[in-house]
Amino acid sequence: MSDDDDLFKAAGMDREAPRPLADRLRPAALDEVIGQAHLVGNDGTLTRLLRSGRIPSMILWGPPGSGKTTVARLLADQTSLEFEQLSAIFSGVQDLRKAFDRAKGRRVTGKGTLLFIDEIHRFNRAQQDSFLPHMEDGTITLVGATTENPSFELNPAVLSRASVLTFQRLDDDALSELFKRAETLEGRKLPLDDDAREAMIAMADGDGRAAINLVEEMFAAVAPGQAPVDRAELVKIVQRRAPIYDKSGEGHYNLISALHKSIRGSDPDASLYWLARMLDGGEDRLFVARRLVRMAIEDIGLADPQAVTQALAAKETYDFLGSPEGELALAQATIYLATAPKSNAAYMAYNSSMRSARAHGSLAPPKHILNAPTKLMKDEGYGDGYEYDHNAEDGFSGQDYFPDEIDRETYYDPPERGFERDLRKRLTYFEGRRQKRNQESDDT
Repeated sequence: MSDDDDLFKAAGMDREAPRPLADRLRPAALDEVIGQAHLVGNDGTLTRLLRSGRIPSMILWGPPGSGKTTVARLLADQTSLEFEQLSAIFSGVQDLRKAFDRAKGRRVTGKGTLLFIDEIHRFNRAQQDSFLPHMEDGTITLVGATTENPSFELNPAVLSRASVLTFQRLDDDALSELFKRAETLEGRKLPLDDDAREAMIAMADGDGRAAINLVEEMFAAVAPGQAPVDRAELVKIVQRRAPIYDKSGEGHYNLISALHKSIRGSDPDASLYWLARMLDGGEDRLFVARRLVRMAIEDIGLADPQAVTQALAAKETYDFLGSPEGELALAQATIYLATAPKSNAAYMAYNSSMRSARAHGSLAPPKHILNAPTKLMKDEGYGDGYEYDHNAEDGFSGQDYFPDEIDRETYYDPPERGFERDLRKRLTYFEGRRQKRNQESDDT
């Protein structure tokens, strides 16, 4: 036995030392990767690239535990590239320079390098730009992994030189297959009844790494031959894993978008689900309240003028009660907004009027609606011909209030829904009176 063998023995790292389940379950080939058939199946993107004999630089984008690092390692194995891995969390400029220098040395001998950068979005713009010349001259094949949307987090120059491959969250079938592989490897079934097994799949939350860790905990906690545990016992053993929800990242925007569109789509049940996901993930309650107010204005508007009142009341109620009672007010407002009649007419009218205001520039109001506090202003025609609407029939004079230089324009077009049905009737009446006034003016 060599001195090195003695050292490894002493450290418990000899060949007989136990390895973590995740390491033992690591796929040995791309077709063993679970849950990413669109990438590694017979007609998958990566499969086709490997058949072509050359792979481009690429960005692997997907949630934690979806197999990005595993796929990067397998790519290196199946292309005879030297695999070199860095983490953007722990590496800096010097680490990158050394990696590039090593890759240049290999290139001289005819050996290529697959440089894998985990969490590549953590590198700043200058660090990301440092890849460009080495990608262009073939010194490295860059494979970056990120959980964040590359469109937002990576330099356009890097993205233009790399293919983006999207990894999917592992579905229940994929997680079940992962459990089966672990059982085969361990030589025994997971000590769970059917209900507990379903619960553990839910706890994994689409994360393969988390699923394997849960499996390992259960095998360690329950000895062979013991009766299967139920859901309640499972929770005691493994505790509850916090949901994956990055309040500052893409998950934050995805869930608020889902909530907004569910409310807009008048689906109170889906709206409550996405609200619960956000609250359970620790989202700032006042952020949710602010977004509910925005939805009330943007998507309901005057179809139900009470919608914004309900949303503001929910915010005030949460401020007054705090958690957890205050969340009920947010849920109530969510239901109210989802079931309210929808209209974006006020939103569209505002946008149209802003476009018109910018297009026409600094036009002055017509003189007849300007006040004339001085004699000079009266002599200039300020206020001349103004009709006081309260003295007119039905409180409506029908005068024109647009600048003299432009024709009358229509911005607000309320639909036949909710309270705006009544507003449309009023506007139709006003327009009829206005046309009658104009006709009488033309006749005279």
